[in-house]
Amino acid sequence: MSRKVETNNAPKAIGPYSQAIVSGGLVFTSGQIPLDPETGLLTGGNITEQTHRVCRNLEAVLTAAGSSLKKAVKTVCFLSDIADFAEFNEVYAQYFTEKPARSCVAVKQLPKGALVEVEVIAETEEQT
Repeated sequence: MSRKVETNNAPKAIGPYSQAIVSGGLVFTSGQIPLDPETGLLTGGNITEQTHRVCRNLEAVLTAAGSSLKKAVKTVCFLSDIADFAEFNEVYAQYFTEKPARSCVAVKQLPKGALVEVEVIAETEEQT
């Protein structure tokens, strides 16, 4: 049995999807872009600021799901410009200290003109 995760501490979904789903002892987050949870507006003028916002948003969703960034087992990262890779990694490493498995790709565009989007799969305390 799965359950939807919703928290006001992260941006509301901007489409027909959930912030995350918990199933089988894992939480699967939707991709987070650097939206301010209170205003729903894009924040940060550079990759460093936007990556911090994305990681804080993910932290809030994972907390609401009964998990944390430390329990992440896999991330998928999207950058609108691969030239931002090194700066992105500097911020990412501050949050994902357990070094989960990861894919990171450059894409043509992200929603709302964001520079970065990240999704996470993490362990939870729930059992199947």
